[in-house]
Amino acid sequence: MDVMETIRQTFFQECAEQLTEMESGLLIMSEGEADSDTINAVFRAVHSIKGGAGAFKLEALVQFAHKFETTLDHIRSGKLAAGPDVMKVLLRAADVLSDLVDASRDGIAIEPETWTPSAEELLTLTASDSSEEEDVDFGDLDFQPALIDFGDTPSEGIAIEPLTSEFQINFRPRPELYENANETVLVLRELSRLGTMRTTCDASTVPSLDEIDPAGAYFNLSISLETTESQDAVSSIFEFVDTDADLQIEQPSAFELPTLSEPFQFGPAADDHEPPAAEHNVETTPSSRPILTLVEVAPVIRDEDAVPAITIAATPPKAEAKTAPSGTAQIATIRVEFDRVDRLINLVGELVINQAMLSQRVAESNISSSSPIAVGLEELEQLTREIQEGVMGISAQPVKPLFQRMGRIVREVAEATGKEVRFKTEGEATEVDKTVVERLADPLTHMIRNAVDHGLETPEARIAAGKPAEGMVRLTAAHRSGRIMLEVSDDGAGINRPKVRESAIKKGLIPADAQLTDSEIDNLLFLPGFSTASSVSNISGRGVGMDVVKRSIQALGGRISITSRPGKGSTFSLSLPLTLAVLDGMVVCVEGQTLVLPLTAIVETLKPKSADVHPLGADGRVMAIRNTFVPLIDVGVQLGFRSTAMNPSSGVAILIETENGSRSALLVDSIQDQRQVVIKSLETNYGSVAGIAAATILGDGRVALILDADALVTTIDVESIAPELRYGTAG
Repeated sequence: MDVMETIRQTFFQECAEQLTEMESGLLIMSEGEADSDTINAVFRAVHSIKGGAGAFKLEALVQFAHKFETTLDHIRSGKLAAGPDVMKVLLRAADVLSDLVDASRDGIAIEPETWTPSAEELLTLTASDSSEEEDVDFGDLDFQPALIDFGDTPSEGIAIEPLTSEFQINFRPRPELYENANETVLVLRELSRLGTMRTTCDASTVPSLDEIDPAGAYFNLSISLETTESQDAVSSIFEFVDTDADLQIEQPSAFELPTLSEPFQFGPAADDHEPPAAEHNVETTPSSRPILTLVEVAPVIRDEDAVPAITIAATPPKAEAKTAPSGTAQIATIRVEFDRVDRLINLVGELVINQAMLSQRVAESNISSSSPIAVGLEELEQLTREIQEGVMGISAQPVKPLFQRMGRIVREVAEATGKEVRFKTEGEATEVDKTVVERLADPLTHMIRNAVDHGLETPEARIAAGKPAEGMVRLTAAHRSGRIMLEVSDDGAGINRPKVRESAIKKGLIPADAQLTDSEIDNLLFLPGFSTASSVSNISGRGVGMDVVKRSIQALGGRISITSRPGKGSTFSLSLPLTLAVLDGMVVCVEGQTLVLPLTAIVETLKPKSADVHPLGADGRVMAIRNTFVPLIDVGVQLGFRSTAMNPSSGVAILIETENGSRSALLVDSIQDQRQVVIKSLETNYGSVAGIAAATILGDGRVALILDADALVTTIDVESIAPELRYGTAG
């Protein structure tokens, strides 16, 4: 891979980060809580994308980002108020910008109609001040020094009155300045607005073309400024870049500013191809057109084979270290291919397995627990766990990017259905394994679309029901008991249970005389082919929906449940493991089989007494626990390991709590120990088995099944279990 392709990949990686920053800021702005820092952050994100896109001749992306940036500049300068209508346009523009970045990254041809309507909306917002708007044309992008417009040039001969304060500024940008999406030209533009400015650029330190670091910064700027503003006002111009540049601001006792009799052009004239000198001077006045722009480009080099170079914010240069501002902690980060992290996770899994094998071998050898070998093995176990937790932390990432993608889904469906929707997120910083995040995108997308399309009423219906016209869709995330809990809720009409029941009967999913509870009716939504939509659209009504969502969540080792109140709304709750690699479990024995029960589902263990167990119905049993009764489930019978239930007093009961909050007791033969196990997908390597979530490898090399606690408390058809897993033939 050549250098430019590496830089290109880095650019698109940074685009993803900038888009996330932009989306976060726009959502804050849409809530009416934005401050100048938020607006500036959004502006810098769009500006950074535009700057990098220009280097790669992505003209459509540059043109659209330029118009987006202009609108944001109007907002931050106070010329445009960020009201609800404006924010709707900006959020749509953010979606278009994201699409353009994706298309540019994938090399897909961009048609003008995909972005010009949004660009026209942006231009409409700034139409009252369109004199400052002009299209950006990078042409062939030969990277020669160019002119930039700072305003109108005063007529020749106008005298410039001396100003009261005089400052001498030495400004040398470091590469970090550009990595953080700042730009020298913008700093000079803002500085020029304070008064009369004369700038000298020393380009003598620029190396030859073959020695230039694309991520380097080489110019040293000497600036003389005459202004009526204070030194604090001058210093504030550099507040975003002062930690990423060598900066000195001095106020000499006196100095004179010479004037230029003629405008000076930076770069060769139209009929003169000589390279510019190492130093160039420029004079500006308040609100004047600049004579000179300074951009970090390589100077024109008289070499037939020379190729112009441009500085792009990429990987940090090796020779320079970023200095943290006083009192601010800088967090250093590196980019690593996820395949490397994935391999590391797999190796840690093998390390856990081997550590378990060593522990078992030592236990079988009857070595004293106080022996050096046993003590060393215990230390190895602790170290292995710490390594595992550290590696899991590397692969963990916040759900914020996923949540932001859902915001776009809400806007698109709301526009398609003509509904007014407010999207609220909570717990965006909640971290979960990257693999889990990636596989959550599709089911969450469908749930969000359903919440807007089916859950929320039309504005007219909401007003008639005494609700605000704007509906609310909420997406939350939180850690709970070693798992991640996600909730998608709306404040709509709730589930229309009579309609759901009627639809299920018509489709033959339930008999007409079925007696169902409200919860059972709600769960009909998860049946394959179920739909209440009266017509097929591009949003819903094709009969493929919540059943796919449920299977996707179950494939992740998770559970989904519904709660709904008529007229108040519905909530879909998801419970998922934090990682798909390792879990803490209790190893149990059932009819000679070794099984693993996830520790997060266990409340307590106890030895049943015959007096505490009571029959229920033909085959059921319940157990009394502290003045309450819970179902007693024989795991061996449920999984088909034995045909008759065992005597409860000869086994061990494990009290578990399911995702809906109900409790049940699982009856097993005995408990062996508690250990950390590596999850191996049974569905991928063998097939789906009712009541089994996954498999693992034990210390002695045998395969053990990991139980699905929620599935065990429901009725399992033994005939659906593979013959190899019945009556103790597995393992």
